Amino acid sequence: MANPTQPNIKLVNRPDYRESYANSVQVRVNVWDFFLVFGTLQQQSETQVDVQNFQGVYLSPQQAKALTAILQQNVAGYESTFGEIKLDPRMMSPGPVH
Repeated sequence: MANPTQPNIKLVNRPDYRESYANSVQVRVNVWDFFLVFGTLQQQSETQVDVQNFQGVYLSPQQAKALTAILQQNVAGYESTFGEIKLDPRMMSPGPVH
């Protein structure tokens, strides 16, 4: 069976396109989609962390899986160049699933 021809893809930024920095992402999952909420995390004190959410993005399950694959590939490339990325174990506790 022959592989289908890949279309040419042209990337165009809409006039309202913006780039932002996020150091917090929350993931909510339901049967139809994945919802990523991006924000900035600021530690106010040893016991207080504030997260200011600024953008939510819905992904289909297929796009979420494709995003997982491309992120894994890019993280592996980053780590092979710059070394292992260490995570704070306090930030790895599982959160609620919505």
